[in-house]
Amino acid sequence: MPKVELHLHLEGSITPETALALARRHSVSLPADDPAGLQAWFRFRDFHHFIQVYLTLSDLLRTPDDFAFIVVAMARELARQNVRYAEITFTAYTHLWQGKGLTPDDLIAGLDAGRAEARDRFGVKLAWIIDIPRNLSFDKQTRRYTGAASDPTVEMALAWRERGVVALGLGGYEIGAPPEPFAHAFERARAGGLHSAPHAGEHVGPEGVWGAIQALGAERIGHGVRAIEDPDLMNYLVEHQIPLEINLTSNIRLGVYPDFASHPLPRFWDAGVYVTVNSDDPPLFNTTLNQEYRVLVDAFGFDADDLMQVSLNALRASFLSEMEKAEMEQAFLQEFAELFRE
Repeated sequence: MPKVELHLHLEGSITPETALALARRHSVSLPADDPAGLQAWFRFRDFHHFIQVYLTLSDLLRTPDDFAFIVVAMARELARQNVRYAEITFTAYTHLWQGKGLTPDDLIAGLDAGRAEARDRFGVKLAWIIDIPRNLSFDKQTRRYTGAASDPTVEMALAWRERGVVALGLGGYEIGAPPEPFAHAFERARAGGLHSAPHAGEHVGPEGVWGAIQALGAERIGHGVRAIEDPDLMNYLVEHQIPLEINLTSNIRLGVYPDFASHPLPRFWDAGVYVTVNSDDPPLFNTTLNQEYRVLVDAFGFDADDLMQVSLNALRASFLSEMEKAEMEQAFLQEFAELFRE
C-alpha cells in the first residue's frame, strides 16, 4: 500500500549497517563490529541508554557527505516500504553542539544532496522538520530557560525554507522542559511561513499537549498519546481535528505503555481523533512503518479500509501544498482500488 511517513527522525533512521559504514569511514570504534552485535546494542534498555545510542550515531556524522549518505540510505528503506512522501525530523543543533567542526552550511548541503538523490533514485519525496532539542535550551543547574538551542534552530529553519524545510519541531525529553518557553521561537517560525509540529504528550501528561497547542500553535502533535487522560483535551482534538503522530512500538519500547493491549490508539480512533501512524526511530526500536501498520491489524483488529484511511490521514495531515496533496491522493486512491480488486 502507498504510505506517507510524518514522524521519523533522520538520526534515528540509521541502521546498524549504515552505522558500521560510517564508523569505518571515520575509523571510529563502536560497541560492536557486526550488524547483529550492533542491533543488540541498539535494543532499548532505558531512556538514558536510548540517548546514548542516539548521540553515538549523531557523532558519526562529520561531513556533508555523511548526511547525504544517511538520507539516501533512509530513502532506500522508505521506498522498499512504498512510502512516497516523508517529513523527516532533523535535530540540526545537536551536530553543532557536539563540536565536530560542522557549520549550518555543511548540514544543509548534505541534506540537499541526499534529498535530490532520494527523489531521483527512489522516487521518494522528502521534506524537513527542523526541531529544537528542548533539553539543551535549559540551564542544567537552575532549569531556567536559556534559548541556547532554540534561537539558532529557528535561524537555520527559516534560512532553509526554500531547501525543503516545512516546519519547526520541538523534540527531546519532555520532563523539566515544558513547551511554553519556546512560544517566541514558534511565533517567529510561523511568521516566517513555517508550520508548527512539536512533540508533546509522550512522557508528560495532557498539560504538555495543551501547552503545545496554546503556546506553540501546534498544527500537528508528535505523539500526543497522553491526551487520553483529559476528556476536555480529547474533545478539543476531535473538534479541531489536530492530527496526532502516533508511534506505537516507540511508545512500548520507551515505557509510555507496557504493551499494545494498554495503548489508547483504539480509543482515539473510536472517539474521532485525527490519527496517523508512524515509526519514530525504526532501527532503534526494531520496527518499520510496515510493521506499525501490521500492529494495527494484529493488536487492534483494523481492516483494509481502516488501513487505507490511516494512510490517507497521513497524506492529508502533511505539509504538502494543497495541489500536491490532491495529486498524490488521486494516485493513492487509484492504487488502493487496484489493491482491493486484487
